Amino acid sequence: MFKKILIANRGEIALRIMRTAREMGIQTVVVYSQADEKSLPVLLADESVCVGPAASSASYLNIPNILSAALMTGAEAIHPGYGFMAENPDFAEMCREHGIVFIGPTPESMRALGSKAGGREIAALSSVPVVPGTGVLEGTDAALLAAKQIGYPVLLKASAGGGGRGQKIVRTQDELKSAFGQAQEEARLYFGDPAIIMEKFLEEFRHVEVQVMGDGQGHVIHIGERDCSIQRRNQKLIEEAPSNLPATLRQEILDAGVRLAKHVNYAGAGTLEFIVDRDGNFYFMEMNTRIQVEHCVSEMISGLDFVRLQLLVAAGEGLALTQDDIVLRGHSIECRLNAEDPDKDFRPAAGKIEEVYFPGGPGVRVDSHVYEGYAIPPHYDSLIGKLIVWSETREQAIARMKRALEEIVIGGPKTTIPLYIRIMDNPFYKRGAVMTNFLKTRMEM
Repeated sequence: MFKKILIANRGEIALRIMRTAREMGIQTVVVYSQADEKSLPVLLADESVCVGPAASSASYLNIPNILSAALMTGAEAIHPGYGFMAENPDFAEMCREHGIVFIGPTPESMRALGSKAGGREIAALSSVPVVPGTGVLEGTDAALLAAKQIGYPVLLKASAGGGGRGQKIVRTQDELKSAFGQAQEEARLYFGDPAIIMEKFLEEFRHVEVQVMGDGQGHVIHIGERDCSIQRRNQKLIEEAPSNLPATLRQEILDAGVRLAKHVNYAGAGTLEFIVDRDGNFYFMEMNTRIQVEHCVSEMISGLDFVRLQLLVAAGEGLALTQDDIVLRGHSIECRLNAEDPDKDFRPAAGKIEEVYFPGGPGVRVDSHVYEGYAIPPHYDSLIGKLIVWSETREQAIARMKRALEEIVIGGPKTTIPLYIRIMDNPFYKRGAVMTNFLKTRMEM
């Protein structure tokens, strides 16, 4: 096992990784930007190294500085968390070239799955259904022809994208003519790659994802699935496990996820994302080759520590679990605590935390890096923590989540907590009638 690892991330995920490493007797090095000098991971790490100014492009995305920090401190491996460098195959390859273990899949797996176009090809080879669509489109004329064949509405997507960035819904031919160039520019701006694919746009669907773990030698297991349908601007707000789908359909989706991951000899933690339409048809969207923000709900129903499993696989100790070892119990829900104002189109609300109190009690977990007096920097994602609950049934988990949300005190910036309390009381949510357009069609905003 590693003696020292470097955590190339910030916020709650950096702290989450650090906690497991400490329990395993592994020393931690945290890199940070000047804006994060007083963040909790920096204060608690065994060592910390500043890798640049506030801008992520000059710090958390600064590959030379991150690698220098690892070499300087003697870190044997780098855990990238999620976001930033987590799905960058060039970074993973440079780690390998410098004798540093990248805690995640191989660069080859990431390249194969890293683009939506590539993911669609692998899904087809694995006999996993995909939404009717295209590979990378060469230009507006190709897009117009494809849309005519697929049928409007269609969805333009950045092939290298994620997190809802670089997506545009197009309902008419005239709209497509202007939207295609805009989508290309957005994709270039956010991901450095203007490649665009097209898919049939489904008006109402569930977003269901499969959690897998692999050892890189063809052994892959699933640890259940999650429903992540409640979103704003294609970005998740509430996740739960298991999904509220019929048992047969759930098993088909789980089998499809494992089949695809085995096709690329996947190593470590990964998530396969699927669309499920109103008729019960499911389609592969993409694979996230990293640990997810919402991994906690799967940990709660399985009793497993996913970061620990990642470290064991990366250290060459394998995956000492079979599918029969995975026993899922109860129901778990996660609410992302974002410093945003839901009443003003989820506008980010950076600022100082004047007061903070997090709930406790049976089946309640909080993953957060904030503390009283901490100033939320305006340079990064608005996530300031995650509230996760577990109970024997979904109904009991909803009641527990509402109770826990009502106990939270975060003085200072606006947060999404009031919205979540309303959702827990929503009759559609209570009976599991959730689609990705839930906030527009089932909530009065």
